[in-house]
Amino acid sequence: MTAAPGLSVLIHRPGRPPARWTHGLAHLETATPITRRTAFTIGSTTKQITAHLALLAARDNLLSLTQQARDFLPDLRVPDVTVAELITHHSGIRDTESLLPLAGLRDLDHYTADDLITLATRQHSRAVPPGTFLYSSTNYLLLARILQHVHQQPLDDIAHARIFEPLGMGHTRFRNDPRDVITHTASAYTPTTTGWRSTAQPAPLPGAGSLTTTPEDLSRWLTHLHHHWQNTRTVLPLDTALAYRASDHHPYLYGPGLYADPHPATRQIFHSGHEHGFSTAAHLTAAGGQIICMSNHAAIDAAAVAHTLIPHLTNLETAQIPGFLAHHLAPPPPPTPRPPEPERHTEVGSYRCADVPGTLRLTRAHEHLYLWRRGTADRLTATTGQAYAGPGYALTLHIPPGARPSCFTLDLARAPGLHYTDIDQDDTSRPEPP
Repeated sequence: MTAAPGLSVLIHRPGRPPARWTHGLAHLETATPITRRTAFTIGSTTKQITAHLALLAARDNLLSLTQQARDFLPDLRVPDVTVAELITHHSGIRDTESLLPLAGLRDLDHYTADDLITLATRQHSRAVPPGTFLYSSTNYLLLARILQHVHQQPLDDIAHARIFEPLGMGHTRFRNDPRDVITHTASAYTPTTTGWRSTAQPAPLPGAGSLTTTPEDLSRWLTHLHHHWQNTRTVLPLDTALAYRASDHHPYLYGPGLYADPHPATRQIFHSGHEHGFSTAAHLTAAGGQIICMSNHAAIDAAAVAHTLIPHLTNLETAQIPGFLAHHLAPPPPPTPRPPEPERHTEVGSYRCADVPGTLRLTRAHEHLYLWRRGTADRLTATTGQAYAGPGYALTLHIPPGARPSCFTLDLARAPGLHYTDIDQDDTSRPEPP
């Protein structure tokens, strides 16, 4: 047994016995191995469960998919967002977890779903035009609140009664509080130059993630979904209740918490998830094939594991799968840190945004531009004109002739269109970006 975190893999191929493979430790501190009973946090793979609960609520006339989200969430300011748009990521509401670093939070700072929803209620308009896909976990936090409102129950109780108990998913539950004790659940770790570091963070976000389950339990859900898919004879599962629409990964579509490949030769649904060092991938084909991968090793991406397996599943014998995985999945070595270079910074300005609390600073040093938040800085890379690239975002300066930057626009992948203005300017004189 290797003294490292690892993987749990379950493969179902029509006409063949299921293949199961576990490797590594669930807990490094106690040298507890991963077994078939080990549960993992599955991140955004959770969304298909939450979306299905919304479809069941619509079927039971507790809500309508075309109903305004503000009917249930009166503090939501973005107008004309429907329940269906939350499910399909067409609401235009920014992913508020992406905004936390801009608001000054660090990795170990505690935040809750309430904090993220409060950030969502600061938004006054869609960040992208209506009908545009913008993946945002905030949609599913809001969806969970709507479900709790119409059922008058916590999300875990709703899911247990409607899905988990009927399907025999006895090792599956939502973590509603970071202090919850869930037995047989793995911890996640990331490699460092000196050993391992726990990736645990006190931030349960039920609805968008924070579901713990085993490959066997998730397989029960996918089997149920496949039976429904076959019995209704639809092109994609549940597409009569909610149409699949274009997504951020062409040519794949997105429907009730699921990406879909609609091509007849490769028709399947799938989703991956990442949450605090855990990763998961779940694939279901139209023929009933399943690949479920769960990892508690931050350097082994479960989605990459699934992607590696898919082309070889036809030719691999069941007994060959463990050796194939062991051969192909050696994680990369941890990065070697480089000592920071001492630099003398010149202040450019401090800026604020109506949609995000806190302030950001810009400085220059050695002809480089830096973005600061709560004492840490990103060195930005110039791209074109006044545009710069940072880690996971783009920044565009708006500079009047002969002056310092009076404002800038920050575009995060899941939270675009944030307008920051120099705090020294009067509210009435702040220029809008061109």
